Amino acid sequence: MDLEIGPALLCDTEQLTWRLLACHFLLGIQDATFQPEQDAGDIMSPGGWLVVCVLAVSLASTVTEDVCRAPNGKDGVAGKPGRPGRPGLKGERGEPGAPGIRTGIRGLKGDQGEPGPPGKPGNMGYPGPSGPPGEQGASGPRGMKGNSGNLRDQPRPAFSAIRRKPPLSRSNVVLFDTVITNQEGPYQNNSGRFLCTVPGFYYFTFQVVSMGDICLTIVSSSQGQLRHSPGFCDTNNKGLFQISGGTALQLQKGDQVWVEKDPLKGSIYQGSDADSIFSGFLIFPSV
Repeated sequence: MDLEIGPALLCDTEQLTWRLLACHFLLGIQDATFQPEQDAGDIMSPGGWLVVCVLAVSLASTVTEDVCRAPNGKDGVAGKPGRPGRPGLKGERGEPGAPGIRTGIRGLKGDQGEPGPPGKPGNMGYPGPSGPPGEQGASGPRGMKGNSGNLRDQPRPAFSAIRRKPPLSRSNVVLFDTVITNQEGPYQNNSGRFLCTVPGFYYFTFQVVSMGDICLTIVSSSQGQLRHSPGFCDTNNKGLFQISGGTALQLQKGDQVWVEKDPLKGSIYQGSDADSIFSGFLIFPSV
């Protein structure tokens, strides 16, 4: 089996050889120089030569160590990276930084923050629009029989007025200035209007004498909105003639009714030999 001797082993052997030669050399000098005839003070004792031998060997060891040291080897290949360590603990919150410099450029939207505490209740809002009507409920129990009614206690508004000498007016409302009857006082002869005081269904009629073309309409006003009945119109080129019309209306308290003429066709005769009349009455009150 071959034995491989490295540089370190050769260097140790060489050092030992040098040390032995140095000691042998010094001891040879000591034997050659020792003469019995000389003084003991002039000749080095054997212990002194031993010290010199040790110093020589140490010197030789130092010299050979510097000479026989092997060169440093090359750096090895870097090892593989180790596994990532475990995440560390969350650090403490730092102090607020200094305010940044405004650049005029709007930054990106940040992450949504945590919900804040509930706020105080707001003021009550306006009522919303009414919802759709609900389903019809079940019929309730039949009520007790009421007391017998008395027709004399019920209001019975009715009126009739004729046109005799009405004042001049630029209005298109036909004035019937002379009142024949005005039960409950609903008709106003100064304005030619009927004012409803009892809600219900009414019937109105008129008869008007004319000497030319004429067109009349029964008009009602409910909460500021006008409603026109179909117009009653006729043409005339034969002297006096009579035009009439009528309609039934459902009125609420405060509604008004009157007869209105067309501004271009409104030739109404006025004289003692022929009268024009406007009448109305309650058919039955609203339930």
